[in-house]
Amino acid sequence: MGKAELTRNMEVDYDSVGDVLYISFGKPQEADDSDITDEGVIIRLKEGKIVGLTILNASKRMPKITRKAKAQTKASERKGISD
Repeated sequence: MGKAELTRNMEVDYDSVGDVLYISFGKPQEADDSDITDEGVIIRLKEGKIVGLTILNASKRMPKITRKAKAQTKASERKGISD
C-alpha cells in the first residue's frame, strides 16, 4: 500500500452562475492533467498528484455546501459595499 500525504489546507470556491464547486487541496494551482468520473466530478492533477476537484451541477449534488457558499458570497459583497 502506498503512503498517503494529507494536506492541511483546502480551499473551496463556488461559481453560482456556472453552478460549479471548485475544491483545491493546498494552494490553488493549475492542473496539467485531469480525469472525469462517471458522476461528472473532474479530478485535477499536477505531476500525478490530485490538486483539486471540480464538481459540476454542484447545487444538485451538494445543496448544503452550495447554500452556505452563496450566503458567504452575499455577506462578503454586502461588506464590500458598506466599506
